[in-house]
Amino acid sequence: MKRLIAASLIAPFALGLAACDVDQTEEGEMPEVKVEGGNMPEYDVETADVDVGTEEKTVEVPTVDVKMPDADGTPVTGDE
Repeated sequence: MKRLIAASLIAPFALGLAACDVDQTEEGEMPEVKVEGGNMPEYDVETADVDVGTEEKTVEVPTVDVKMPDADGTPVTGDE
């Protein structure tokens, strides 16, 4: 299925490229760029003081009672 979708998307793109005729009429040239001097900006940053510590806590976790069906698939009631 994925191949069919990919083929259906690629086919129109390839057909579009095949329908074009591109001829280079002039050579390209990279521009000349001069970089001189300059200065990086300076920043004075004051950060906040962060105190990190640990604390021991006791957390009560609820108990979960899972009742699985028996081998026949019959749900188990709470009476058994």
